[in-house]
Amino acid sequence: MQIGIYTFAESGAESGAGSGADQDRGISPSQRLRNLVEEIVLADQVGLDWFGVGEHHRPDYAVSNPAMSLAAAAIQTKNIRLSSAVTVLSSDDPIRVFQQFSMLDNLTQGRAEIMVGRGAFVESFPLFGHALDDYDGLFAEKLQLLMAVNDAEYISWPRTKHLPAVNHQGVYPRPYQDKLPIWLGVGGTPQSAVRAGKLGLPLALGIIGRDPARFAPLFDLYRAAASKAGHDPASLETSLNVHGFVAETSQAARDIYSGPHNEVMTRLGAERGWPPATRAQFDTMCGPGGALFVGGPAELTDKILAHHEIFGFTRITIQMAIGLLDLKSLMNAIEILGTRVAPDVRKALEA
Repeated sequence: MQIGIYTFAESGAESGAGSGADQDRGISPSQRLRNLVEEIVLADQVGLDWFGVGEHHRPDYAVSNPAMSLAAAAIQTKNIRLSSAVTVLSSDDPIRVFQQFSMLDNLTQGRAEIMVGRGAFVESFPLFGHALDDYDGLFAEKLQLLMAVNDAEYISWPRTKHLPAVNHQGVYPRPYQDKLPIWLGVGGTPQSAVRAGKLGLPLALGIIGRDPARFAPLFDLYRAAASKAGHDPASLETSLNVHGFVAETSQAARDIYSGPHNEVMTRLGAERGWPPATRAQFDTMCGPGGALFVGGPAELTDKILAHHEIFGFTRITIQMAIGLLDLKSLMNAIEILGTRVAPDVRKALEA
């Protein structure tokens, strides 16, 4: 099983807060991106398997192009796989997405992946001239074209509702790998899990609330759809993407992570009609069956292994850099995850 980290590179900035060193809240995008490179390099050094960076088009996030931020760390790393988490394919050009990650793949000599999704945030749709009414149709067409470009050097595509025609054009550069791994990132939508299974794509399931075990049937739907479409479910990779943090003790992990986590959940909740996040709720979600993977090394190891028993995933990734988290605490958490938690998980699975 692979163990990794994903981040949205939050800067905490607010709309109209200025730019560069003039931010009156949070840190500048410049500093946040430099910190991000340090995080990726450390994750590689401590033996983590994967690092993912998400795409957003809001003032409180520093990354609008995951491939570019990953490329900044590519030649400073040796083993870790680098991926988007996710690329909002519905509002992007699938050929350009392929080219960007193919370049990243060549820089890393075969360590690049793409994780695509429809996006939990919708700012990119009006920004790039797309209608929200086409939310799913855009994604379906563009995913088909992305897969076609990945399969063949020359592409022919008929004009479709959302995409222009392409007449036997070569797409370059080609990736270092035979093909780029394309993962489908989903929330709790059964239709999305079925789509991934039908297409034979690896599935990444994001969970930020409720009991994770309640989402296990989505993996069953995915594997059943894959089998029905002629794909071997046993050959398909799956990932659980969760919020979490690790420190020397469970109490320290909760104290460090609860403030930034709850601030973000409360801020986003105000936009989406959720109630404010509380410490009591946070502590409950840190329990054995809760959605937050927060604790000391042994506690986090046990929780990962327990959920592996439920889901049978091949990868787990944790979003630790949520909100305005202290960089020193975050780097310490990355080191503990790589040098203590990951080895213990692997040893237990081997046994």
